Amino acid sequence: MATVMLNGTPVSVGGRFPRPGDTAPSFMLVDTQLQDVPLSKYWGRRKVIAVVPSLDTVIGLAIARRLEGMAAALDNTSVIVVSVDTPYALQRVQQQEEFRRIQLLSTLRGRDFHKDYGVMITDVPLSGLMATALIALDTGDTVRYAELVQDINREPDYDSMAQTLLTPEPPPPPVA
Repeated sequence: MATVMLNGTPVSVGGRFPRPGDTAPSFMLVDTQLQDVPLSKYWGRRKVIAVVPSLDTVIGLAIARRLEGMAAALDNTSVIVVSVDTPYALQRVQQQEEFRRIQLLSTLRGRDFHKDYGVMITDVPLSGLMATALIALDTGDTVRYAELVQDINREPDYDSMAQTLLTPEPPPPPVA
C-alpha cells in the first residue's frame, strides 16, 4: 500500500501501481456517451492516461486543460483522463472546456481500474476516489512512464512524461 498526501495529511492508496516495463492492466471504462471503452480500443497507439480524483476539482481540471494543450504535439497518441465522475459530468466539462483532443472516461462500470492501476484511495472519507497519477504506454501497452503524484492536489511532471514518450521505443527482441 502506498501513501500520498492531501493538504499535509497522509492518505492510503491501495492496489499495485504500474512500473515502467510492466504490461498495463486491461480496463473497461465508460465514455461521455455511456459507451464501454476498453484499453484495447487504443491498440497500436501510444497512450497517456491521467488519473484525477474528479474533473470538478481544481487539480483535475488543471491536468485536463494541460493535456488538452499537449495532445496535438503527441503523434499517434491517445490522451485519456480517468475520473470517478459520472459520464454526464464528464460531458458537461467536455462541452464547457471545449475539449477536442482528450478523451474523458469514467470508472462508473470499471471500478477494478482503481485497484488494478494502484490509485484506489482507501481512507475514509475519500475512499472511492482515486489518487492523482500520470501513466504513459507505448503502442503495445507497455508502461513507459508512471508517476503516482505524491500530493493529490499537485500536477504531475508532464515534461518527464513527454520526454519518455517521445523517446523512440526499444526494438522488439530478435526471434530465435
